[in-house]
Amino acid sequence: MKRRLGYLALPLMMAAAFTTQARADGETIAVFTKNQTNPFFQTVRVGADAMAKTLNAKTLQYIPTKPDSIPEQLSQIEDVVVKKPSAIVFTPVDYKAMVPGVEKINDAKIPVVNITDRSAGGKFLSFIGADDYSLGLETARFLLKTLGGKGNIVIIEGVKGSLTNVDRVRGFNDALKENPGAKLLASQPGNYQRLQALQVMENLMQSNSQIDGVLAANDAMAVGAIEALDGANRKAQVIGINGTKEAIDAIKSGKLLASGDYNGFYQGCLGTMMAIRALREQPVIAEVVLKPTVITKDNYQPFDQPLEQRTCPTFEEASKLGAK
Repeated sequence: MKRRLGYLALPLMMAAAFTTQARADGETIAVFTKNQTNPFFQTVRVGADAMAKTLNAKTLQYIPTKPDSIPEQLSQIEDVVVKKPSAIVFTPVDYKAMVPGVEKINDAKIPVVNITDRSAGGKFLSFIGADDYSLGLETARFLLKTLGGKGNIVIIEGVKGSLTNVDRVRGFNDALKENPGAKLLASQPGNYQRLQALQVMENLMQSNSQIDGVLAANDAMAVGAIEALDGANRKAQVIGINGTKEAIDAIKSGKLLASGDYNGFYQGCLGTMMAIRALREQPVIAEVVLKPTVITKDNYQPFDQPLEQRTCPTFEEASKLGAK
């Protein structure tokens, strides 16, 4: 995934178009996330709240009660258009299906920042996310290096067709191609859900007597796979992606080999920062794509910090985060 970073004229022009007058503070930022089941999105929400508090603004959280529900998020967009917050920080539950919703937000002239899953359409002030392909590639490389470049591997995918899943699984598969001694036994969806991944792993173990490595497209599914392995009294090296607290705890205990840091806290911080800066007619960064870090037992300490104690980056620090 190519990274692009810069103080572009377009976001400033869009900010001017969306904003009738500069505001000093007290803005309301509506934050859209995909579900309450994936701990990653809790880190996004905490980051958004932390930045809003720092800038004397407030957040209004929109979360589908049914995980990743397209109809529910579309309904929430109808609601937010009526309530007309100062700005929106938006993660689409489906990067294609939510484009009409984004266009409604655009028509209502509410400025919006896209985070985590890049929308297939609509106009945004900024995009804040991470390099999903590199996260998949680097975490899989680490697992395969640990296995000596060989072994029987299974992939537990996220939601089929979602952009994060497509890119992460592409990274997994490219790492496998680099290691001809490794054999991919199966690649099945767990829809980013822990329980579904547990059930997928149980089924995979029934049909495969030897599984050496599990590449899970997020931490929740990695934990589900570990629970299935423990339940069957079997062992395999497992990696996840997102760098959630649950994953860090599992790495510390030796249950999880590694996780790719998706840094939801920073995504929430930066998405909210760009929205508020645009409202205050300050420069924004058009795109920040965070670099991949593989979190292991050797480097987990900086990530082992309660969310409430973390601090958001400054604008100057944000400028460097996505730099090549």
